[in-house]
Amino acid sequence: MKNSSTIKINFRGGIISPGDLYNILVAATKVGVRHVSFGLRQQLLITVAVEDRQTFLDELDLIDIAYEVGTVQFPNIVSSYPAEEIFINNTWLSEGVYKDIFDGIDYQPTLKINVSDSNQSFTPMLTGNINWVAAKESAHFWHLFIRFPKTNIIFEWNQLVYTNDVAKVSKEIEEIILDHRDRFSDNTEAQGETLMKLVHTDRYITKPVEKPVQLPAFNLPYYEGFNRYNNNKYWMGVYRRDELFSVDFLKEVCKLCLETKIGQLCSTPWKSIIVKGIDEKDKLKWSLLLDKYHLNVRHAANELNFQVEDDCREGLALKNYLVKQLNNEDTRTFGLCFGIKTRSKSEVFSSILVKRKPLLKLFGWELFYVYDILCANDFNPNARTGFVFSSNNPKFLLSEQLRRSVNAFYQNREGKLALVEKVLPVKKEVEKKPAAQYVYQCTDCLTVYDETVGEPENNIAAGVSFESLPADYCCPLCDAGKESFTKIEKSKLGLQTV
Repeated sequence: MKNSSTIKINFRGGIISPGDLYNILVAATKVGVRHVSFGLRQQLLITVAVEDRQTFLDELDLIDIAYEVGTVQFPNIVSSYPAEEIFINNTWLSEGVYKDIFDGIDYQPTLKINVSDSNQSFTPMLTGNINWVAAKESAHFWHLFIRFPKTNIIFEWNQLVYTNDVAKVSKEIEEIILDHRDRFSDNTEAQGETLMKLVHTDRYITKPVEKPVQLPAFNLPYYEGFNRYNNNKYWMGVYRRDELFSVDFLKEVCKLCLETKIGQLCSTPWKSIIVKGIDEKDKLKWSLLLDKYHLNVRHAANELNFQVEDDCREGLALKNYLVKQLNNEDTRTFGLCFGIKTRSKSEVFSSILVKRKPLLKLFGWELFYVYDILCANDFNPNARTGFVFSSNNPKFLLSEQLRRSVNAFYQNREGKLALVEKVLPVKKEVEKKPAAQYVYQCTDCLTVYDETVGEPENNIAAGVSFESLPADYCCPLCDAGKESFTKIEKSKLGLQTV
């Protein structure tokens, strides 16, 4: 919508009160809003005409709803709570534990916080700056992963933190990082051990990590439709292809929740909603509501595993084009999630990322788009560092290159399985400490140039040193110049375990 503003409303952990949501939707109706959407960090997004913006904000102030206008100063807290009970079972983590943590966060975080069960892959675990992952063997204790802002460095602390201290530790870590930005933000030399020495760990209940957490392989469950769980309950998931939810439909969802004594809804990182706790006797009411608004709740699985930037019509159009091509080719995509990136500063959770870039820039105009395909390390969507699979593709070649990247994923899985099954002879040798290896990383987008690999897609052979690259060399992802790269030890790009 031209001449409009996007209002962002955070619901911590993706938990939405039907009463609060209904009041927000009533306020939106007063200024002519007909559709709203949900964001990648489980927040509510409302696009309002500029001339109606202040009226709408005044309405939100009246009902005491916090909001942001067009900024991301206060990112929402992401949690795996929407998956609890329906995709996650037999763990100590419960609704009450999540809410105890959320209630304990008595400030508005400016760093991204993720709170996740370790037995799921429905919500991203390590896309935050402060990432809490529930310990499998120790009830009410949490692993702590720090992803330093504007870097690709992940640090896993060697202590578990007790549930009651998660909020307080989060607050202290954020304060330290913000007070020492030069050391811990946009610094490829940031050290987790140094950070944790500044934390008053003696104030909190902790215990040593017995073994590093093993994150599950990515496997996206089917998250829409009517589904039975806990024997006598149902949950309903609603996904919209255009990401737009009718305000009238959502208002009726809120009223039906209140009528049937359902105290909350959930938004997911897949921009969908989930209603849990539907009784058998009320299932028909929910089904009739879907009928009334003609809502399809059985989309193809390979459509549901796409992530698109928030409020991005161009990205959605590209997604729908690629989904159609994948369907036409009958391509299997199980175990993968895809991202669409059209903006230089955005971040999308994905195993395989399709990045759009202009072939020409003229007087501020972008002309003739081409596309790069990038893959996460080991195709793990929790890992940001990856490699360029194919670059500078025109749109008519994009689906074929995407299909080839999917084939590469399955070949990678086969190779790993073969490696596990292969019995290697035991060699008794004196273990030698490997020499440090270095790569060059773009400080703008974190893309890596590895001299041992080169860039075959750009006709740069393996073994070509970074220093010998031409002066006009630029980053294949964000087009930053050679001067934007910094030398970094390769081991610091991966998961650091202490």
